[in-house]
Amino acid sequence: MALINVAAREIHGKIVYYGPGLSGKTTNLQYIHAHIPEHTRGELLSVDTESERTLFFDFLPLNLGTVHGFTIRFHLYTVPGQVLYERTRVAVLNGADGVVFVADAQRDRLAENIQSLRELGQNLIAQGKPFLNFPLVLQYNKMDLPTALPVPVLDRYLNPMRAPRFEAVAVRGVGVFETLRAICKLVVKRF
Repeated sequence: MALINVAAREIHGKIVYYGPGLSGKTTNLQYIHAHIPEHTRGELLSVDTESERTLFFDFLPLNLGTVHGFTIRFHLYTVPGQVLYERTRVAVLNGADGVVFVADAQRDRLAENIQSLRELGQNLIAQGKPFLNFPLVLQYNKMDLPTALPVPVLDRYLNPMRAPRFEAVAVRGVGVFETLRAICKLVVKRF
């Protein structure tokens, strides 16, 4: 749910990077934060507990223009992917305007990806958000690895809803900004 700051003439949108543990959510945010102009981004913050971590920062995209005279500022969050932290994922997902689902493209991670995507759908529906009409972009990360599944196989299992999807190698920045641009555009369209 976007927040409107009338005094600053800004609309604040929330984008959550969701997916199984070690799929590349944190790597995406760290790469984005390191490669956007300093004057357009806030500090990269980490909420660490004994065994989990959530990262977030806000930024002001340069090329999205305005909505009814308001500039747009996005807040990007990651969720901890380990199964144990479902409550934290639900809490971080609350109020989200869009989601990037980061899937680990490796063959042996397919079942975890499917389970995490199913959980995302259930959590969105529980929050009153229609999964099939919610701004969602998929990112197939780690496509450079020899064990990565081909895109048609990933599409068959992870993208029957035909959401925009991008191949990525987040550690090198491949596909990172394409994914971010796509989700930003979908969210702005909903504003």
